[in-house]
Amino acid sequence: MTSMKNWQEILRQSVTTFADLQKHLNCDNNVLEDVIATFPMRINPYFLELIQKHGAPLSRQAVPNILEIQDTVGISDPLDEDNLSPVNNLVHKYPDRALFLVTNRCAMYCRFCTRKRKVGTEKMRITAKSLEDCYLYLRATPQIREVLISGGDPLLLEDDKLEDILRRLREIPSIEVLRIGTRVPGTLPMRITKQLVDMLKRYHPLYINTHFNHPLEITAEAKTACNLLADGGIPLGNHTVLLKGINDSSEILRRLFLNLLKIRVKPYYLFQTDLTCGTNHFRTPTAKGIAIMRDLIGHISGMAIPTFALDAPGGKGKIPLTPEYIINHGSDLSFTNYTGEICHYPEPVDTF
Repeated sequence: MTSMKNWQEILRQSVTTFADLQKHLNCDNNVLEDVIATFPMRINPYFLELIQKHGAPLSRQAVPNILEIQDTVGISDPLDEDNLSPVNNLVHKYPDRALFLVTNRCAMYCRFCTRKRKVGTEKMRITAKSLEDCYLYLRATPQIREVLISGGDPLLLEDDKLEDILRRLREIPSIEVLRIGTRVPGTLPMRITKQLVDMLKRYHPLYINTHFNHPLEITAEAKTACNLLADGGIPLGNHTVLLKGINDSSEILRRLFLNLLKIRVKPYYLFQTDLTCGTNHFRTPTAKGIAIMRDLIGHISGMAIPTFALDAPGGKGKIPLTPEYIINHGSDLSFTNYTGEICHYPEPVDTF
């Protein structure tokens, strides 16, 4: 079983070429070589076993599709990250926080990735100098109080390299909160070791946002990984991407969000798929996500409800997309509740 192997050895055995893919999955369309040449593939043995067991909901997230290079709608850099980077690999979009890209590698290259233009390629290069430039910028920009460490996947770094980054950030007095964005608990959960957690918990307040898209990804190994992190006092949130034909169903997302709570992960965001070149076949109409949220709100615990959001093209920021409940806002607030019943709330009258 892959769960018994060292995570680095599992990663080294990843499927990265069309020839490798043919050995494990029924893929007879060699045009996929052109897709892989444009957008790299990596499927590690742990996730490959899940694909072989469960099929489409997981394979479509990991296996290349010819539609990726036929996309005429998507934009290379839809969130305008390159133009919002004052130094290489640091994105400063919001006033008080920054996105710090520390590696170009992932345990699996998701086919819907926002940064698929450069993740896994030489277009994203992390060097000692680029890291140093980021630290200098952060030190010189004290309004930044929170740093989200991402990539690629930061948890693919060796423990000592990741700790050096955390230590350097903690040495900057104006940085109060650190966050790590990672998909490793769901795609390579054996990477989450006691040694890693013992290191991470030295850098509180530290938060981790992980990424599960389908309830089939919540395996015994994923549960163990998340429990280790939670036991280290690390609050866990989850980002899910709404993906056509994979999880664009109230029932699937209901199971996902409730099962995440059972492994101590708070559903944080449900994202509309970004307008990234090569991902148009994953996009749903925004009305689909809003309807799903209406099906969920009030019918499952508020703890299990994420914010459905669209990351606006051009780097304009995250925009919550919510069902409409307000009918009229006058002396009384008129609204519908989760069952559709019309309700009223009297607004306060200023008597002073």
